[in-house]
Amino acid sequence: MDEATQTELEAAAFRRLLDHLRSRTDVQNIDLMIQAGFCRNCLADWYREAAEAKGLPLTKEAAREIVYGEPFAAWKAKHQPDATPEQLAAFEAVQKKSHG
Repeated sequence: MDEATQTELEAAAFRRLLDHLRSRTDVQNIDLMIQAGFCRNCLADWYREAAEAKGLPLTKEAAREIVYGEPFAAWKAKHQPDATPEQLAAFEAVQKKSHG
């Protein structure tokens, strides 16, 4: 497979991942962090870092809007309730395990 085709396939997979994450508003970022070790915000950070590596300045907010499909504050207000005590405890346990 040539590099251009690989890049096209990777881009298609990335777009599908974004569509999937946008459709699964029931899955909270904290749950993604607990189970997978990354969340939508991580994905936005990676996107921003890739842009900056190419010399393209991109703000944190702009990168999040690309990932969320709308401004992060709007998405958060509609879809992200406060984390439960159980979620916070699970997140803390995972953080201790991976950093301890």
